[in-house]
Amino acid sequence: MSNYKLIGVGTNAKTIKGDGDEYLTGILYMTPWKVTVNNKTFNSCSMAEQAGCIKACLNTAGRGAFTNVQAARERKAQWFYSDRDTFMVQMVEDCEKFVKYCTKKDIQPVVRPNGTTDIRWELIKCIRYGVTYDNLMLAFPEIQFYDYTKIANRKITHLGNYHMTWSYSGANEKYSEQMSQALNNGMNIAVVFRKPNVNTHWKGLPIIDGDKDDLRIKDAKGGHIVALYAKGRAKKDTTGFVVDIAI
Repeated sequence: MSNYKLIGVGTNAKTIKGDGDEYLTGILYMTPWKVTVNNKTFNSCSMAEQAGCIKACLNTAGRGAFTNVQAARERKAQWFYSDRDTFMVQMVEDCEKFVKYCTKKDIQPVVRPNGTTDIRWELIKCIRYGVTYDNLMLAFPEIQFYDYTKIANRKITHLGNYHMTWSYSGANEKYSEQMSQALNNGMNIAVVFRKPNVNTHWKGLPIIDGDKDDLRIKDAKGGHIVALYAKGRAKKDTTGFVVDIAI
């Protein structure tokens, strides 16, 4: 499973919890937020500043704390923004290999393209078997894709194999008010709590334990809170991105 140039398989402690006889997860990690390429600045997390989650970003959690891991994520981001066509060729190749491996093992391939970014993958074209598709989801109907997002109005309801969970932040009132839009868009709401809590509801919505595994595709459909717990720098966050108590 180590012959992938972009996606990581079996390298994330949380996704490993959900991997087994039924599912196997591949994740693409790149440098989040702003990346400078050829003197131009690109933003991989358009809502990060408004949501106030830059310092608390999970990019620093787990293996992300290592310099070599950060360097690898930076190289991928540089490639993505400097030569999108060849990047997507490699992404398709990685997905092809992943599908073949999972087919051989008789398990469901699952891919999370935004491991540490918030890119609208539904808008990025790719080529498979000489056919141009509007996005990876249409090119690979046999893969179940999923992501967390801070963009409440993502237009993905036509993509049955792309599951989306909206990430809450109380650091900015204008941003947190978008929670209703995300709910109306059929999403569950991921909330980072400072400590595990025993409450069953938050803001009137039932809580799901999101740290049990990362397979959001298995969650009950829209209208639920996916409880996550602060990791890395997020443990010391005081902006409002990390929630102290359930209400």
